[in-house]
Amino acid sequence: MGEPHRVGIVGLGVISKQYLETLRSHTGVRIVAAADLDPARAEAVAAGIDGCRAMSLEELTANPSVDTVLNLTIPAAHADVALAALAQGKNVYGEKPLAATFADAERVMAAAGSAWVGGAPDTVLGTGIQTARRIADEGGIGRPVAATATWVSAGHERWHPQPDFYYRDGGGPLLDMGPYYLTSLFHLLGPVVRVTGASSRPRETRVIGSGPREGERIPVEIDTHVTGSLEHAGGAVSTVTFSFDGTATEAAPIEVHGETASLSVPDPNGFDGDVRVFRTGSSAWALVAPSAGYEKASRGIGLIDFARGHGRASGPIALHVQEIMTKLMQSAEEGRRIDLTTTAERPSLVPLSPGRE
Repeated sequence: MGEPHRVGIVGLGVISKQYLETLRSHTGVRIVAAADLDPARAEAVAAGIDGCRAMSLEELTANPSVDTVLNLTIPAAHADVALAALAQGKNVYGEKPLAATFADAERVMAAAGSAWVGGAPDTVLGTGIQTARRIADEGGIGRPVAATATWVSAGHERWHPQPDFYYRDGGGPLLDMGPYYLTSLFHLLGPVVRVTGASSRPRETRVIGSGPREGERIPVEIDTHVTGSLEHAGGAVSTVTFSFDGTATEAAPIEVHGETASLSVPDPNGFDGDVRVFRTGSSAWALVAPSAGYEKASRGIGLIDFARGHGRASGPIALHVQEIMTKLMQSAEEGRRIDLTTTAERPSLVPLSPGRE
C-alpha cells in the first residue's frame, strides 16, 4: 500500500470543512499540518486530527513532512501561497481559480519545475461529467459538433449578506461559476483554440437582500452578463452564458450535440446527477446509468486522484480555463475574436470507482 500522501492545508475558511471531511475519510492521505492567518483556527483543526500540527505558512511550506500543500486561501492569495510552496519543492493543489489573474497563473505554472500543480474544480471527476464524456468518447452521439453551457441567476446579493466582492474586479458570474462549466466542456470536447465574447452591465447598483446590511445599495463595477463562443480544437463550437441578470432558466446546465444524438449533462457544480441522451429517431430523452467517474465524491477528490497516481485535476487545465475566461472578457471589451496561447491534454477517463474509502 505504501505510506499515505502527506498534506498541509493553508487557509481554513468555510470551504475547508468539505476538504477536511473528504481527506480524513481516505486512508491514502494524511493531514499533517494546518496554517491560517488566524492561528486559533489552525490550532483547532490540528487538535482534531491525529498527527497534525498547527504551523505558520513559512513553517508549513518548508516542513519535510509535507508532500503537497492544499491552498484554500482567498483568490488574491492563491499565487503567493503556491509560489512559496513551489519554492520549497512542494506539490500544490488549490481551490479555483489557479490565481487571481491569468498572468499570475502563468507565473505559478512557470515555477512548478518537477513539482505537480493541480486545482479545482474536481467536480468534473464525478459520475455526472465522466459518464457523459464516456458516451461521447465511445461515439454514442456521433461526431460532436456543438455544446451549450448556461448558468443564470438574479445575483448573489439576494442571499449573500456581504456580496460586494461579486461586483468588483475579479468577481462576476464568469469568474465565479465559469470554472465549473468550462472545465466540464474541456473534459467533454477538449481544448479551446479561439473565443469570441460579449457582455453587459444592465444595472449600476445592487440592493443587498439579507443580513445586517439589508437594503443597502452597492456599486456594480464589472459586467454581470457574459456570453461567448468557444471554438474547440476538435471542431466543435460551444456557446456559453453566465449571468447575474436573469430570474430563472429551464435550460440544461450543459448540452452536447452530436451528429446522431444529444447529451443532457447535469450541474457541473456537483459530482453526480442524471445524464440523459436523445438519439435520432427516438421520441424522448433516455436516462443513462453512471458508467464512469468517482461515485459519491466530494471536494478534494482531485487531490486524492493525484495521491492515487493520476493527477487529472491538473494545473495546465486550470491555466487553460483561466485563459478562456480572461480572453472572453478581453474579446467582449475589444469586440474581436481572440486566439488562445495555452492548451492542455485531456486526462484519461475516470473508471467507475468509489469516491470514498
